[in-house]
Order: sequence, then C-alpha cells, then structure tokens
Amino acid sequence: MVTDQIADLLTRLRNAQRVNHPTVVLPASKVKESLLKLLQKEGFIANVVSEKDEKGKPALKVLLKYDNEGRGVIKEIKRLSSPGRRIYVRCQDIPKVRGGLGVSVVSTSKGVMSDKDARKEGIGGELVCSVF
Repeated sequence: MVTDQIADLLTRLRNAQRVNHPTVVLPASKVKESLLKLLQKEGFIANVVSEKDEKGKPALKVLLKYDNEGRGVIKEIKRLSSPGRRIYVRCQDIPKVRGGLGVSVVSTSKGVMSDKDARKEGIGGELVCSVF
C-alpha cells in the first residue's frame, strides 16, 4: 500500500521519462487527474486519458512529452509537501521555480492550480510539488 499517492505519481513520471517510455499507466484519483491536467496545460506532458486497467479498476494513461533530441521535457520534478510535513503558504509567499521558468503546484480551496494562477486569484494553500 502506498501512503503518499502524489509522491508515487511523481516518481513514476520521473522514472518513465528517464528510460524514454512513451506512456505511463497509474491508478486513478481525482487529485492525480487534476494535477496531471495542470501539467498538461503547462506543457510538461502531452496528454492524460482515463481508462480501465487489466483488473477493471480506473487508471490514468499519461502520454509523456520529449523534445527533438529525445530528452524529456520535465528536467526536475520534486515533492514539496508530504503527509508527515505539510507546507502551507500565503499567495505572496508561493515560491517561483527557476525564476518563473518552472511551475509550483498549489492545492487551494478552489482546486489544484499553478503558482501563477494562485497569485492572480490571491489565494494560498498547500505546496504540492515543483516542476521544471
């Protein structure tokens, strides 16, 4: 049993991209799906599709994105908050990743959103991860 579903998701993405897999299939949840949709919107992954796995359980199929030389688009992906150490920030304290080139993912009362959107809305929340 996995205790931190988000860390498991990020590790699966990281590992699959390191060995140049075209897709990753992982167990589905609403939080994972919203996080992956955000990564798709920001241009870090190509597509997310909901489907069933071989046992008939809901799964998410993630199509990874690579550049022209075959390197993964995601250079770095880190879990910031964990179940044992939650990190909450106000909107003005949300960190910028690599001077704004990357994205901090924030879980807010209005859902999962990027650092830019959270600052624009004027709401803070729990720092989920950073992607560059």
